[in-house]
Amino acid sequence: MTYDIAAPEPAGMVASLSSLGYSLPAAVADLVDNSLSAHATDIDVEFTWAGRDSWIAVVDDGGGMNAEELVTAMTVAARGPATQRSTTDLGRFGVGLKSASFSQARQLTVSTATSGAWHTRTWDLDVVEKSGQWRLLRGADETTTALLDRIRGTSDHGTIVLWRRLNGYHVDDVTVDDERTQKQFYAERHRVRSHLAMVFARFLVGSRRRTLQVSGSPVEPWDPFLTGHPSVQSLPVEQLPLGAGTVRVEAFVLPSAQRLTPAEYESAGGPRGWLDQQGFYVYRRDRLILAGDWLGQRGIRREEKYNQARIAVDIPAETDVEWGVDVRKSSVVPPVGLRPHLQRIAKRTRRQAADVLRYRGQIAARTHGDPLLYAWNVRRTDDRVSCRINRGHPLVRAALRPGGGSADDVRALIRLLEETVPVTALRVMHETDTSDDPEPFGGAGFADAEATEIAHRVYESLVSDGRSPAAARERLRSMPPFDQLQGFWST
Repeated sequence: MTYDIAAPEPAGMVASLSSLGYSLPAAVADLVDNSLSAHATDIDVEFTWAGRDSWIAVVDDGGGMNAEELVTAMTVAARGPATQRSTTDLGRFGVGLKSASFSQARQLTVSTATSGAWHTRTWDLDVVEKSGQWRLLRGADETTTALLDRIRGTSDHGTIVLWRRLNGYHVDDVTVDDERTQKQFYAERHRVRSHLAMVFARFLVGSRRRTLQVSGSPVEPWDPFLTGHPSVQSLPVEQLPLGAGTVRVEAFVLPSAQRLTPAEYESAGGPRGWLDQQGFYVYRRDRLILAGDWLGQRGIRREEKYNQARIAVDIPAETDVEWGVDVRKSSVVPPVGLRPHLQRIAKRTRRQAADVLRYRGQIAARTHGDPLLYAWNVRRTDDRVSCRINRGHPLVRAALRPGGGSADDVRALIRLLEETVPVTALRVMHETDTSDDPEPFGGAGFADAEATEIAHRVYESLVSDGRSPAAARERLRSMPPFDQLQGFWST
C-alpha cells in the first residue's frame, strides 16, 4: 500500500507533552526516578530563587551517560514501553524526563559524565517552536554553563538536570524582591519535599538506603502504614496471582488518635490529611505510584470512619499494561480479575478500621458498659441511630433527685454535656447511604405522652418568665423538636 508520513509537528507535540497534568512535585519525582535508575546514592533537588531567573535542578552521583546515551535520553519516546529494561529501571514510556520538564520550564539542560568527560545537551522550547524542528542543542548558553560549573564542582561523574525559565516565574513582573512570589516558590519546595518523602520512602530506609535532599535538607521517609508502631494492626499478607507473577497485598489498620502522640498523629495524616490518605497504596519496584485511593471500587468511597484503613499493593513492573500505569506514573486501573479480591480486602480492612474508631468513641462501652462512665448513650437499633443522656450518670441523678439538684450540680451537668457531645460515636454509627438520623420522640409526627409532658414544662416556664399563654404557644410551636410534632401548642 502507498502511504504518507504524518510526523507530529514539533510545536504541537511540545504543547501536548507540556499539558499532561504534571504537578511540580510529580514532575520532580519523575527526575528522581532517573537518578535511582542510574544507581545514584546521593540525590539533591535544588531550588534557587532569583526572581524571573529562578531555577530548579536535580543533581545525582549516579553512573552518568556518554554522549550517545545522553542524546537517546533526551529524545522523546526513544525507548517505548516494550523496551527491555533493567530490574532497577523505574521508567516505562521514555518520555518522563521530557514531559515532566516541559510541563515546568521552557529550558531543559542535562549535563552528565561517566568518568570526567561532561556532556551537555539542551532543549530550548523557543528554538523548537521557532524552527519547527527538534533541534537538540549541543552545550548550553553562558549563564546556564556557569550554573552547571557551579553545581558540579569537582565531581567527575553523575547527572545534572537543570530547569530554567520556569513556568509562572519567568515573567516580566516577577523580580528578586517580589516577596509574595518568593514565598510561593519556597512553599512549592516544601510540597516537593513532602511528596518525595512519600513516593520514595522505601528507598530511604534499610541497607540500600539512598540520601535524598531538597536544597540541602534531608528528606525523611514517610511511612503511611506506621509499621514500627506497636498499636498498628497488620492483616495477613495475600499473594494474588496475575499472569505468570503475583501481586502482594498487605492491609494495615492504624491506631486511633488516643494511641498516638500529637506529633505522630499529625505526621500520620500525610501530605494530604487523614481523609485523603485512606485507601490503597500501589507500589511498582518499591516506587509509590498511587497513594490513598480506593481504585474506583464500586460502593467504596472516602469516609472519615475509615481513615485508619491503608492497604499496600505491590505490582510487578512487567504488569504495567494490565494495571494501566499512565505516563506520569500517578494512576492505575486494577485488572478485572483482581477487582473482586481487592474489594474483599478493602471491605474487611474498612470494617476493622471502623471498629478502631468505634472503640475510640467508646460506643461498645456506652451500650453495654458501666453506666457511671458516660454522659451520653449512642445506639443503633432498627436502622435508626439514637442519642440519649445517660440517666445513670451521677451528675444526671443529682439533677433529677427529689427536690431538684443544686444550681452547682446543674451547671456541672450542663458543662459536662457540652464537653462530651458524642460526635465521634455518631460519625461511626451513621451510614451515609441511609436515612438514619435520630428523630425526636420516635418521629411519628404526633406528640406522645412524654413529649406532651415536656412541652407542658417548657410552656409553663415560658409563661412564668412573663410571656402570655398565646405567645408561649407561638414560641413553642417554632421550637425544636416541637416544631416537628403535633400537640396542644399547634392548635
